[in-house]
Amino acid sequence: MTRSTFGYLTPENAPLFTDLYELRMMQAYYNQGHNPTATFSLFTRSLPPNRGYMLTAGLEQVLHYVETLSFGDRAIEYLTELEFDEAFLEYLESVEFTGEIRALPEGTPVFANEPMLEVTAPIAEAQLLETAVINQIGFQTLIATKAARMRDVIDREGDGQRLVDFGSRRAHGTDAGIKAARAAFVGGFDGTSNVAAGEAFGVPVSGTMAHSWVQSFEHERDSFETFVDEYGDDSVLLIDTYDTVAGAETAAEVADARDVTLRGVRLDSGDLAALSKAVDGVVPEVDEFISSGIDEYAIAEFFDRDGVAAGFGPGTALVTSTDAPKVEGVYKLVAVARDGELEPTMKLSAGKVTYPYPKSVCRSEADGQYVGDVVGRRAERSDLPGEELLETVVEDGERVVDLPDLETIQDRASRLRRKLPAKHRAIDDPAPYEVRISDRLEAETDDLRRTLEARMLE
Repeated sequence: MTRSTFGYLTPENAPLFTDLYELRMMQAYYNQGHNPTATFSLFTRSLPPNRGYMLTAGLEQVLHYVETLSFGDRAIEYLTELEFDEAFLEYLESVEFTGEIRALPEGTPVFANEPMLEVTAPIAEAQLLETAVINQIGFQTLIATKAARMRDVIDREGDGQRLVDFGSRRAHGTDAGIKAARAAFVGGFDGTSNVAAGEAFGVPVSGTMAHSWVQSFEHERDSFETFVDEYGDDSVLLIDTYDTVAGAETAAEVADARDVTLRGVRLDSGDLAALSKAVDGVVPEVDEFISSGIDEYAIAEFFDRDGVAAGFGPGTALVTSTDAPKVEGVYKLVAVARDGELEPTMKLSAGKVTYPYPKSVCRSEADGQYVGDVVGRRAERSDLPGEELLETVVEDGERVVDLPDLETIQDRASRLRRKLPAKHRAIDDPAPYEVRISDRLEAETDDLRRTLEARMLE
């Protein structure tokens, strides 16, 4: 079996990145001749802890998945081993997405009960997308939000310090590490240490040295001199292998002896705020880069203690979103065609009620600041205040928008984040943002609930 380096997902088996029950339902849809048009909505019922908003990301990967979706020989061979029907497997060989996708552009602040994406297509096609859609948008949205919180702390309390992703080695797999670097850039990071992410997405790459470089020499000075001889003015020296302040003094002496201007020094352990001030007294003209246990809370504390830094290198806390490690994204059926008409549907399960119908999400602002959203039926868009956020990105199976480059997405995310009042961006106990369900959607949801409850008694 051909496998990709470090993993198993290749173009030949990508359609299998789905849960078995999706394919079992697809076979039943096919065999029973039951394949009505349906609308599914991707949203979250609540925000993660201490999150006043989320920042959407991952749409580009969803669209790539949809556009390249094809059951080739390798996928069909494996499904044959699982004893799916021959006729169904022949059908899968010709399957391609033919429907519509409406979505929030990447970098849009989003809140609970607001669709990040809606798919309208024959139900078999729409069902197949569920696992990949939740995976791609859920994870990248989680990381983009974490990154945006760090950038927001710097915007409010810092002085434009750089943020570079150092987390790929602690990510939950190689794909997660690369996607985290992309999502972090959307959220406001300046670069990544991961070279594959640089090649794949054009994220700027950056790196220094490890403690092992210093330890491999008999003397710290030798390690610095050799590195500076190699990289000259581009050198960033890791100065805390033994004693941070002494390391700073040695770095300054080496730079002077070699007649170079160091690009920076890195601190990776100890009381970072206190040490950064001590190091600044030794090499005030050299940029200090801070790593080790960095997140939005550590950055805020660093600034509160008047730490000195030109940049930060968050790692584990970024790529795992340690304080809030999941987005409970759900992909729910909200409408299905019966007798040629798209009719609303919803769950009634306790704690998991969903709003029916394809939707509009409209956002209002005043004096350059967001003041509230309203979620309503798509059919009532003309009656809803504010700007429509969902845009059609796929129509009749074809992409109908040009995807922006990553820097454009980052710029957009930064601009829209700043429109959200600061009280909603607080990293502790953010104020809830108003998301109102339209009167019509509330009323029709209540009507549908009563109808469905009555049917259960028939």
